[in-house]
Amino acid sequence: MTPPPGGTSGTSDTSDVVILGGGAAGLSLAYRLTGTGATVTVVEPPDGPPRPAERTWCYWDTGRGDLDDVVCASWSVLRVHGADGRRVTVDPAPFTYRMVRSTAFEQRVHSLLARSPGGRLLRATADTVCDVPGGAVVRCTLPTGRHLTLRARRVFDSRPLPGLPPARTWMLQHFRGWFVHTDAARFDPAVADLMDFRVPQPAHGLAFGYVLPLAPDRALVEYTEFSRTPLTTDAYEAALGHYCHDVLGLGAFTVERTEQGVIPMTDARFPLRTGKAVFRIGTAGGATRPATGYTFAAVQRQSRAIAAALRDGHGTVPPPHGRRALAMDAVLLRALDTGRINGPDFFTGLFRRVPPERLLRFLDGATTPAEEGSIGLRTPVWPMLRTAAELPFLPRRSHPSRPPARNGESHR
Repeated sequence: MTPPPGGTSGTSDTSDVVILGGGAAGLSLAYRLTGTGATVTVVEPPDGPPRPAERTWCYWDTGRGDLDDVVCASWSVLRVHGADGRRVTVDPAPFTYRMVRSTAFEQRVHSLLARSPGGRLLRATADTVCDVPGGAVVRCTLPTGRHLTLRARRVFDSRPLPGLPPARTWMLQHFRGWFVHTDAARFDPAVADLMDFRVPQPAHGLAFGYVLPLAPDRALVEYTEFSRTPLTTDAYEAALGHYCHDVLGLGAFTVERTEQGVIPMTDARFPLRTGKAVFRIGTAGGATRPATGYTFAAVQRQSRAIAAALRDGHGTVPPPHGRRALAMDAVLLRALDTGRINGPDFFTGLFRRVPPERLLRFLDGATTPAEEGSIGLRTPVWPMLRTAAELPFLPRRSHPSRPPARNGESHR
């Protein structure tokens, strides 16, 4: 978008919706809203350190979807390796596991905004957001130093929070990945390894490998931990080297590019609304599933629901996850954090004992209470019950450190 002419201050622009941030949440909402007839302005940071590097987003879906043209790879078979070396291979039909690269998704949404009469893209820094009668105002600074005031009926803010809300349990999902090219065919392009626990386990939490083949000789290979503290880059590199050479036996390979991030795993209550007309979306709005780190699928569901609500004239914004799902996640996080359950055994057991299609619906929060009860009986019942009983009496405390930076946007 080219700003309208005007002075260094007082220049203004009006839209039905302003979206702050061009990550998965902001772009997804813009994509859904352009089909409703609303005028939409997306504010993205100018080129430079505030803009995130290219990222990988993964999710599962059934049949053909409206994002198929930006899906760069998909897998019809999922696999989990237990710490004992035994593997569980499942066919989650009708689901397939899918990968989207952020650059392709960004290009598609930017092109859609450019073609839409009411769609606009603005490169600027959002300085302040506040309610005004009839909507909200966003004051921005353009790369030239000029100021611009955006007015909208509603503002959706996906920018990282300045601080995380109080919680009873704090863990992090932190990872580093290599896009590797092997000298020989080492991968089965039909099979995705979601969790491979054949790696040394940390004293607290759990660790696993994650392998998404892109070709017989290419894959994204990640080392991931659920724990309280991220590692140094050197430690991630050492863990990845051990996993690729000693566990996977890849032989000679080259690393073509890398990814790294940190994702909060917490039972904090993320506010959906920060003003009468200002809403939080994405990880800042609680879209990251606390016990798994998956975000992209929840963002798609919430974006569709927001677009439908605005189209129908409703002022409510639905939460990204239901209360039952969040309550179950709070129990699991606490059980993992206290060491009452063994993480590798827990997740491997779920894939061994629960039908895969039902398990994926459970991880998406789409199961019935009866199905959730049957899944609960396939977990360590007494440790989970003990944890559920104590949670209501635990205080919520502020986290002592800052939240993860933008490069911690979930890759799932």
